[in-house]
Amino acid sequence: MISFDSNAFLIITTASLIAISCGLLGVFMMLRKMAMTGDAISHAVLPGIVIGFFVSGSQRGIEVIIGAGLLGILATLMIDWLRKKAKVQLDASIGITFTLLFAIGIILINILAYKVDLDQECVLYGEIAYLPIDLWITGSGMSMGPRISWLALLNLLLVLLFIRLLFKELKLTSFDENFGLALGIPAGAINLALMSMVSYTTVSSFEAVGAILVVALLVVPPAIAFLWTKALIPLIKLTVVLGIVISILGYYLAFWLDSSIAGMMVTVAGVIFLISAVVKSKKSKFSIGTQKTEKSFIA
Repeated sequence: MISFDSNAFLIITTASLIAISCGLLGVFMMLRKMAMTGDAISHAVLPGIVIGFFVSGSQRGIEVIIGAGLLGILATLMIDWLRKKAKVQLDASIGITFTLLFAIGIILINILAYKVDLDQECVLYGEIAYLPIDLWITGSGMSMGPRISWLALLNLLLVLLFIRLLFKELKLTSFDENFGLALGIPAGAINLALMSMVSYTTVSSFEAVGAILVVALLVVPPAIAFLWTKALIPLIKLTVVLGIVISILGYYLAFWLDSSIAGMMVTVAGVIFLISAVVKSKKSKFSIGTQKTEKSFIA
């Protein structure tokens, strides 16, 4: 079904767009020490997806995006309330929130199973290999190409616009929230806007790679980049490059092994992270050993 031709180009390009969108948002989430909040949101949006699907009767309806976005915001507010007001630790707040909302989503799927053609696997797992046959057909019957590719491009443009408009605010509140507050920046509103964009990115990507696998693209490429640089601009650039590399290697390895493309892309990301961690660990040990040797020689 998959070949090394235009289909391969479309799949790799679309995967790269999704990986870049997720990675750019993931950079700021990681700097805020909220990387796993993306995991919470990706699970918490399930009730919104189900309700939106029930209302519109289609996975492509605007109601699905609105429902997921609202649930993503709700999850963010719940996590923030539990952490600040109820004095629950952040990891516990995330765990409580996403398991509760995710469970509600599963219950809704079971309750509405006879009314809607939607199940857990439809939402949680995606198969980007089907992208070339899911076309956007205009009212006049003209084919505009894969629908998900256009959706991924739109999402990336929105993410870039969001970061461009709020770059200073995102940078200041990510590195030092108190300093941002002192400058009059509404850190809470910026955080809510970031989480809303993460919610939109999650739901716009789950058809292609699945909501669960979006989490890996939100977390792993920025984490790899952070091993090699701590400066923000290089961190962003390296995350973008990694997203493209992961998409290319993931596709061709999946083709070679005849396995899930989305799953292989995440596996590639994990392997690159482990290799980077090992290399950086050895470099750190070598650097420490060299410093000790130099001190001993001087002494």
